[in-house]
Amino acid sequence: MNEQHSLPFITIVMPVYNEARFIERTLQQLLAQDYPKDRLEILVVDGMSTDTTRQIVENIALCHRYIHLLDNPKRKSSAGRNIGFMTGRGDYFLVVDGHCFIPDNKLLSNVVECFAKSGADCLGRPQPLDPPGLTEFQQAVALARGSRLGHGGDSLIYGDYEGFASPVSNGAAYARHVFEKVGYVDEQFDACEDVEFNYRMEQAGLACYTSPKLTIRYYPRETLLGLCRQMTRYGKGRFLFIQKHPKALTLNQLIPLAFILGIVLLMVSGFFSLISSQIIQVVSFCSIVYALYVLVIMAETFRIAACNNNWKNFYLLVVIFFIIHSGLGLGFAIQGLSGGVKE
Repeated sequence: MNEQHSLPFITIVMPVYNEARFIERTLQQLLAQDYPKDRLEILVVDGMSTDTTRQIVENIALCHRYIHLLDNPKRKSSAGRNIGFMTGRGDYFLVVDGHCFIPDNKLLSNVVECFAKSGADCLGRPQPLDPPGLTEFQQAVALARGSRLGHGGDSLIYGDYEGFASPVSNGAAYARHVFEKVGYVDEQFDACEDVEFNYRMEQAGLACYTSPKLTIRYYPRETLLGLCRQMTRYGKGRFLFIQKHPKALTLNQLIPLAFILGIVLLMVSGFFSLISSQIIQVVSFCSIVYALYVLVIMAETFRIAACNNNWKNFYLLVVIFFIIHSGLGLGFAIQGLSGGVKE
């Protein structure tokens, strides 16, 4: 018993909204963790769900006193994280979404082990999109998002690297003193709030250790419309991140914006091409660029299909790549045109 009480206290923070389909399964996977329950609390921070999420959590909490349902009237995930971080009693704080798959019962003990052996301030984790039970469409999204053309080339969320690394792409567990050093999550963000928080942590000189032992598997979006909404939201978050931290700007972050602006330019130029030879040249140049884009996407799709022996979804992958890139660019442009953050 004394040994158990010497273990770090872990606070799991779960910002959720309308997760009635999945919240019970995720909570059951957390309840099954091989970690003393008196050294654990699960804070489900609900953005005022309109489905039965709250009732499900309340029913489970009746039998497990370390599960607590907290209100998040601002609804944003950033605000939900802060409520959990500020309320929690943990030595360590672990963020877990309401809609994910935890592959084994060692996650919490592995968190403690990785903090202890590394001495890090933060832990990063892989977040592959390959839980069991995916539809064919979700499998195609997972393949596209896992490729270098489907996510940032410096991201660690789809890899299996273990060691010290930048926390920006995959930091998800924090020692309590991190908040004392860098503050809390910026609630102006409704996407990329974790990226912005992790960036500030890295700039403060805090260390991050990432390990495949901490893997949590996430579910891809189930429809093209859902994927487009997700990517557009991410694009808006990227703009806010660059607006707040201009030194973090990279060419890779601007490519989706250039992609969507090029499409607009091509459409507008095509309309006026009959009255100007210079505009005809612009149309020709844009056409060549997008023809090269199509070739690159087709080549990457061919590689993915060959490596995974999945030719049935070949053309679907092409469409998914287009949705990823255009959604990111559209969100970036929309947020920019709206003026970014309103002080």
